[in-house]
Amino acid sequence: MATTSAPEEAYTAAPFLPGGRAPSLTALRRAAAGCRGCPLHRDATQTVFGKGKAHARVMLVGEQPGDQEDRQGEPFVGPAGRLLGKALEEAGLDPADAYVTNAVKHFKFTWAETRKRRIHKPPTLREMSACGPWLEAELSVVKPELIVVLGATAGKALLGSSFRVGEVRGTVLEREIHGRPERLVPTVHPSSVLRADDREQAYQGLVADLKVAAQALQ
Repeated sequence: MATTSAPEEAYTAAPFLPGGRAPSLTALRRAAAGCRGCPLHRDATQTVFGKGKAHARVMLVGEQPGDQEDRQGEPFVGPAGRLLGKALEEAGLDPADAYVTNAVKHFKFTWAETRKRRIHKPPTLREMSACGPWLEAELSVVKPELIVVLGATAGKALLGSSFRVGEVRGTVLEREIHGRPERLVPTVHPSSVLRADDREQAYQGLVADLKVAAQALQ
């Protein structure tokens, strides 16, 4: 039987969330595997849900899965994820003690001309909004002491469309998100470090921002 998705005017993951007042991360992950809340599921290999400790002190929120994440089904397992893990350790944050996820749970891409390589495409605000119920549910379960915002897309998903990472990176923000007071430290997405002309300088900037997060948790 053909799979149907939500009509365009009603992009939202909300109908796919599990019932009950306080679903576990396991229940959320299982339900997210069948999400059809926006068209991105059609071309992606699978849903890529968050992973990590259920009550981690810090939650790291990125943009969306990349090519390797889409194939393996886990966030931050590609080159950007490896760089992020190195930066976290250098900043004094144990990656094993964090919960990592993305604002959007499906890989959005276009094919290169040869159709041998998939090229990342940023999600739209509409797609971020559609996926928002998953991120809200993750926050409600994990209840992190601090959220590290990795890049502009994650910032817009959490803080609104006016968010500009360059204006607030490396600072501790206090905001109410989904009815709960949160502390956030924005920084760049590690993939931007890999694309930088001066990769070492960009990397050290990421580490400096993560050190602010580490200090905020002390």
